[in-house]
Amino acid sequence: MIPEKVKKVLKRQHYEIVGKHSAVQTCRWTKKSLIDEGICYKEKFYGIKSHLCCQMTPSVMWCPNKCLHCWRAIELTLGDKLERDTDSPKEIIDGCIKAQRKLLQGFKVDKHSKKKQLSKANQDKYIEAQEPMQFAISLSGEPTIYRKIGELISELRKRGKTSFLVTNGLYPEKIKELVDKNQLPTQLYVSINTPNKKLYQKFHRSSKKDAWERLNKTLEIMSKLKNKTRTVARINLVKNLNMIEPENYAKLIKKAKPLFVEIKGFMSVGFARERLGYDKMPYHEDIVAFSKKIIKELKKLKQDYKLLDEHYFSRVVVLGKSKKDLKIKKKEF
Repeated sequence: MIPEKVKKVLKRQHYEIVGKHSAVQTCRWTKKSLIDEGICYKEKFYGIKSHLCCQMTPSVMWCPNKCLHCWRAIELTLGDKLERDTDSPKEIIDGCIKAQRKLLQGFKVDKHSKKKQLSKANQDKYIEAQEPMQFAISLSGEPTIYRKIGELISELRKRGKTSFLVTNGLYPEKIKELVDKNQLPTQLYVSINTPNKKLYQKFHRSSKKDAWERLNKTLEIMSKLKNKTRTVARINLVKNLNMIEPENYAKLIKKAKPLFVEIKGFMSVGFARERLGYDKMPYHEDIVAFSKKIIKELKKLKQDYKLLDEHYFSRVVVLGKSKKDLKIKKKEF
């Protein structure tokens, strides 16, 4: 299902391909956590453990968008539809766990070997990491294209694992299906990367002619999910491109009524380096300043969001109404 030339590109980027259409890539914060050199902002904000996180996707090269800031090789996109002959959720989860273990092999210390051990990894964490407990369903591609995404989330829940689903919001019918079938993830992210329709097409270059309308429909669905799942509006900011019109971002946030808003700086990694370079990366101070502008506009709309936390090294802040809501509770998955 994935052509050989595409597989070669993915492998060069240290992806481990799983089955016909899925993939895993070990996050740098998973690696840092294993050697006790830091944790991901998701652990700082929400309490999930970085060394137990599996960053994966069930649709590695399928997406309706070709976003400027995406680290994926968007020129090699395989379309916006997955064939019917897809892997089962169990096959994907088991394959991802196996792939994660393979990617982490270099962190193991062989206590019985007489050779000098190069790994500095915390071996207690390494042993725990053999069974990842958090699945970040994002990485690359649009995960809701995989028609069994709800079953995948349900299977993770059965295994006692948390799931963060990141979507571009262009399949509102799929989000509605997750609601109707009680298959919502622990935390649902919807990306809102532009404040208006005109910039949306320039930024995302979508194959969907009604992409902006589809996104707004998803935001309307999101607004009704209180007490059903944790919701997050995610904004990726690119310097001199989408750091404009905070009043319109505020209107979109009001429409979605998310529990949290993550505002993050674009990072020039992967193929995004070729498209945007390094000059488009905002500093953390820029992110904080623009976030405060959005908060100010939200207050005008009688939306009581405030800056709850920040992670300097990831250039990200989280907005919300109460810090006590940040940490994930057992009952939420």
